[in-house]
Amino acid sequence: MRKVEVVSYREEWTLLFQEESIKISRIFGSECIHLYHIGSTAIPNMHAKPVIDILVEVQKIENVDSFNLEMERIGYVAMGENGIEGRRFYKKGGNNRSHHVHVFGTQNREIQRHIVFKDYLIAHPHEADRYSQLKQLLAKKYPDDIEKYIDGKNNFIKDIDAKANRWLKAR
Repeated sequence: MRKVEVVSYREEWTLLFQEESIKISRIFGSECIHLYHIGSTAIPNMHAKPVIDILVEVQKIENVDSFNLEMERIGYVAMGENGIEGRRFYKKGGNNRSHHVHVFGTQNREIQRHIVFKDYLIAHPHEADRYSQLKQLLAKKYPDDIEKYIDGKNNFIKDIDAKANRWLKAR
């Protein structure tokens, strides 16, 4: 069973992202356009599940499955779209996850959504603090139920997505 653990921000998360990005970039080669550190571990002072989320922007999503064996060699399990059309998802670490890799083709709107969400929370520390508090509360309430933890964040995430889009347009 996967436990829900939310911990204080760790500066090492940036280094872990950088180290893993090098490995992933080598695997995807010229197919890779850019790698982004996304999610709560990318936001300074944010409490988070200690799982590094990496977004990989690629030329063509159709080519990604050909890298599954190489991703498996560095510890990842290929999960296909895993509920999000146009994505390829990889997880590392089993029930003690260390990394998630979200791969999208270059035109996919999810790329901007993830980046703007992160940038908005970095630029608005009060909102980041509210999110951090919600995550801590949900982790205490649902320590053994990752689905309820995720569901508990859903409305907040939608609200921040809307605010982040307005913020982006106003800039």
